[in-house]
Amino acid sequence: MACAAVMIPGLLRCSVGAIRIEAASLRLTLSTLRHLTLTRDVGFCHVAQAGLKLLGSSYLPALVSQNTSVNIVSAAKVCGAASESPSVKSLRLLVADQDFSFKAGQWVDFFIPGVSVVGGFSICSSPRLLEQERVIELAVKYTNHPPALWVHNTCTLDCEVAVRVGGEFFFDPQPADASRNLVLIAGGVGINPLLSILRHAADLLREQANKRNGYEIGTIKLFYSAKNTSELLFKKNILDLVNEFPEKIACSLHVTKQTTQINAELKPYITEGRITEKEIRDHISKETLFYICGPPPMTDFFSKQLENNHVPKEHICFEKWW
Repeated sequence: MACAAVMIPGLLRCSVGAIRIEAASLRLTLSTLRHLTLTRDVGFCHVAQAGLKLLGSSYLPALVSQNTSVNIVSAAKVCGAASESPSVKSLRLLVADQDFSFKAGQWVDFFIPGVSVVGGFSICSSPRLLEQERVIELAVKYTNHPPALWVHNTCTLDCEVAVRVGGEFFFDPQPADASRNLVLIAGGVGINPLLSILRHAADLLREQANKRNGYEIGTIKLFYSAKNTSELLFKKNILDLVNEFPEKIACSLHVTKQTTQINAELKPYITEGRITEKEIRDHISKETLFYICGPPPMTDFFSKQLENNHVPKEHICFEKWW
């Protein structure tokens, strides 16, 4: 189950996770919907189990006939793929549907023709990339879950799938909103939605620099922990943003089981050992919002520590994966 604590309209919202079986539009064919079991995969930030299968085939006509603009299922085509680590593969999906949109930090239900289980993967790209190129990016960890197996073993360029946006874990400031600092705390593949937020923050900084208006974002600090440097996803992308905005964006990359030498480019940013309470506590202020995504023990620990340090619950947003 996805869990969270938050309620700042527009900026930061999270709620206890729920199983979403709202109807889709006819963009998803009946054959694709038949006997789907709705689950969330390990390797993103939420798990929910239920099923259209449990509702029986009699539910399907009602499902496909109800048209809702909020939960649109859109066709997508794989237009790129790459290995991000020994266990994680990234996908670029072309989504031509102009009605499809998302907020930084959200995930997609991932419908695969011929696979009866629906995947759920956090988007790691920014909304701006979708606006400009009609592309979203996902990063999927290898597991025995059928959608993850399909991504790693079967998926090729031009494969056709369908996607539907979900989730109340997002950062979506409006121009008139008060300026906020962000602290992003990621564990393992929990980096995915936080990278989307980081990239969105960078887009806001570029917009502010070019137009001298729009939302005025504060500083952004990313704390990111993984087993070793090979499992630190998107290292180059993260460091590129740090170098582009040295006065606004900073990162602290942690490795817990490093056995090889750390290369010179990464070394200034690497700490061996887990992210500590003190590191996070040093960034507490009334202007700071905290986003946490990772394994349940990690999200439980940091959300509790923040509360113990009198950070308002509405300034803490977290999602768990397992």
